[in-house]
Amino acid sequence: MEKSYFVHSSSFIDEPARIGEGTTIWHFCHIQTGALIGRGCRIGQNVNIGGAARIGDRVKIQNNVSVYDAVVLEDDVFCGPSMVFTNVINPRSHISRKNEYRSTLVRRGATIGANATVICGVTIGAYAFVGAGAVVTRDVPDYALVFGNPARVKGWVCACGEKLSLDPSSEKGLACFACGKKYRSNGRMTAELSASN
Repeated sequence: MEKSYFVHSSSFIDEPARIGEGTTIWHFCHIQTGALIGRGCRIGQNVNIGGAARIGDRVKIQNNVSVYDAVVLEDDVFCGPSMVFTNVINPRSHISRKNEYRSTLVRRGATIGANATVICGVTIGAYAFVGAGAVVTRDVPDYALVFGNPARVKGWVCACGEKLSLDPSSEKGLACFACGKKYRSNGRMTAELSASN
C-alpha cells in the first residue's frame, strides 16, 4: 500500500502509528507505536517520537530531538536542533517513574531554539519564542520572547517571528514593523488585535 508520507529507509516506524499526509521523516528516526503526527510535518535526522506524543500539522522538528510521551506539540510548532524535552522531574535510574510523567504543551506557532531545554510540566504559549540555549522551568505566555537560565520574558514577538516594538499610535500598544500586525499588552501578557479593533 502506497504511503501518503515519506520515510527514509534508515528510519523505523513501529506500527501502528498515525502519520499525516505530506509528512517527511528523514534519516535514523524512530517513531514509536501509537505516535500521532499531523500533516505536512518535517521530521529531521535522528528524531525519536514517543508512542504517547502528539504532534499537530506543519510541525518542524530539527535534528537530534526526542519528543517523549506526554509532550503535545500543536500546529506550526518549530523545535530547533538538539533542543531537549524532559518528562520526569526527579529521575533516578534505579526507580521507575513512568507513572509520574508530567505533561508538556507547546501551543500553536511557538518556536523553541537550538539546544534549549524544556522542563516537563510547563506550557509554552502560542507564538512564543524560546531563545537558543534557554532553560524553560515555568509557563511561557503567548507571544513572549524568553531566554536565559532560567528563561525569563525579555520582550514580545509577532506571529511572524519578529520582535515587537512600542506602537507610537497606541498607549501600551505594540506593533510589528515587518508585517504590520498590532498587539495590546498589559506588561505580563500580550494579545493580537483583530482587524476590527
